[in-house]
Amino acid sequence: MRDATVVFDLDGTLVDTAPDLIHAANHVLELCGIPAVTPADLRPWISFGARRMIIEGLRQSGMEKTDEDVDQLLASFLSHYSENIAATSRPFEGARDVIGRLRIAGSRLAICTNKRETLSRQLLTELAWLDSFDALAGRDTFPVCKPHPDHLFGAVKLAGGELTRAIMVGDSPTDVATARAAGIKVIAVSFGYTEVPPEDLGADILIHHYGQLEQALQELLGSD
Repeated sequence: MRDATVVFDLDGTLVDTAPDLIHAANHVLELCGIPAVTPADLRPWISFGARRMIIEGLRQSGMEKTDEDVDQLLASFLSHYSENIAATSRPFEGARDVIGRLRIAGSRLAICTNKRETLSRQLLTELAWLDSFDALAGRDTFPVCKPHPDHLFGAVKLAGGELTRAIMVGDSPTDVATARAAGIKVIAVSFGYTEVPPEDLGADILIHHYGQLEQALQELLGSD
């Protein structure tokens, strides 16, 4: 896997951030007098971003807010989340180990996430993991973000990789759509945050734990 570039989504792919994101969403919903929404009801919307989580939480409680109100709730969400960004968020089992092995094997490693770059860097820094990656492209790093292919192209370029040797790893329809638009093969994880059954995401390979990632990468890189 030398000279391969492996580009990872962040939330729901590398790091289980759901508990802290859901806690932040319920924090702002409680500001509106809404009881906490169950994690199961908020989890599928994580890949769509904080704003969508807030809107869905409001909707499930039968409440509507103006765009301006949602903007204010979003600001409160981001403030609360930043203060508690790694309270319970942890890398998925096996993720640290496989990242270490890929680095030793000579792979370039990048993150392409629709999480804001500053929050992504803060999370990885608090997890003592930022230095393991050659590049990080957040939703505001470039003028466009996933599913626009230029977000993925940019992440590969920042990592110093080649598109012909790049593979995307993600957990959502957005990740698969981004890879398809970029003409890059994609591996999906089954343990992430998606409203679509993982087997229906349309990835080239679906893995259920990180112990399967290296074999999946070898299969896809060997089929070029």
